[in-house]
Amino acid sequence: MRALILQHDHVSPPGPVAERLAHRGFEIVEQIVVAPENFRQPNQPFDFPDPRDFDVLVPMGAPWGAWDDETIGKWLLPEIEWLREADELGVPVLGICFGGQLLARAHGGSVARGPRPEIGWTSIWTQEPGLVGPGPWFEFHYDRWQVPPDAREIARNSLASQAFVIRRNLAVQFHPEVTAASLHGWLTLGGTEKVQEDGQDAEILYQHTLAEGEDAARRAHELVDAFLDQVAFAN
Repeated sequence: MRALILQHDHVSPPGPVAERLAHRGFEIVEQIVVAPENFRQPNQPFDFPDPRDFDVLVPMGAPWGAWDDETIGKWLLPEIEWLREADELGVPVLGICFGGQLLARAHGGSVARGPRPEIGWTSIWTQEPGLVGPGPWFEFHYDRWQVPPDAREIARNSLASQAFVIRRNLAVQFHPEVTAASLHGWLTLGGTEKVQEDGQDAEILYQHTLAEGEDAARRAHELVDAFLDQVAFAN
């Protein structure tokens, strides 16, 4: 079995998500949509692979807006079509943050700026804790989706929808893959200023993430297991 981890930038490793997929017997294939040299000019074409070459697709987060066709449309719009194709072929998708927002767009929902950013460790209200637990989960997003009409929303908080299922697709708004190391990469690449603009202390956020380490990895592993068993390959 093969799992494609689709990273939209060069500082977002898949962490415990890929780790658990490997534990479950998947060969991990990683591809980066926007190469490091194109980070400041991200509107470059990308050749998406055939979904049939993989058993699971995992489109991950991104520092750009899932609604921003003008800035990243040369690959954003093809990716939305690619996710529709995967759904038609029955290839399971776990969409993380930006990747979950793209699932919303692909299946009839929409994405727009939220009233304020959501940054840091957050508990969520879940109606199916055996699939998506209450967390805390790490959030770092400015946008939110409208749930597609045929989807089943399973988690939310007072600011944004947090998870939905549609056929073999699971979208989550949070970052189960985050580690202290990956957060350090985000903070170094402009995230510190965003955290400070939100009235928070970036160093404390980093230390909190470091302290969550083992528990966060366990929650991520449980989420991957639930996705595989209850969504991707459910009888």
